[in-house]
Amino acid sequence: VSAATAERVLAALGAGKATVIDADGLSAFEGDPKHLFAAIAGPCLLTPHEGEFKRLFAVQGDKPSRARVAARSSGAAVLLKGADTVIAAPDGRAVINASGTPDLATAGSGDVLAGMALGLLAQGMAAFDAGCAAAWLHGRLAERLGPGLIAEDLPGEIPGLLRELGQISGQ
Repeated sequence: VSAATAERVLAALGAGKATVIDADGLSAFEGDPKHLFAAIAGPCLLTPHEGEFKRLFAVQGDKPSRARVAARSSGAAVLLKGADTVIAAPDGRAVINASGTPDLATAGSGDVLAGMALGLLAQGMAAFDAGCAAAWLHGRLAERLGPGLIAEDLPGEIPGLLRELGQISGQ
């Protein structure tokens, strides 16, 4: 967490391209989140866990309500990670992801989630939809892998899950 990190985040946002901001990219704006929010110019997904969320947003209430307020005030979709991950859009939509297992509470798992969401954003998916899809896929991968998974296991399982989904949908 540094001024250099904040500068890099602002430069990425300034490009107006699809952006996912996670971890230190969020924490770098502790104490000055409005500077971050003012820079959001394109599709953007913020992916905080509870600690990172509290550094940026001083809101109370249940998790869906807090995520909605955060999305509205930031102008970005918000994916508030946890056992009950909530994805909220600035327009007030919110979903609670039902997939996943406690096995996702492992180092690097959130990085994989952020990468999956960015990949979907880069393909033109809206930030809220990318957050929802990535959270579900991430959780479903954990369900398939089971106990003992490490973050590095997740990416290799993505193609198989996508093939399975294609077969279910008839594609």
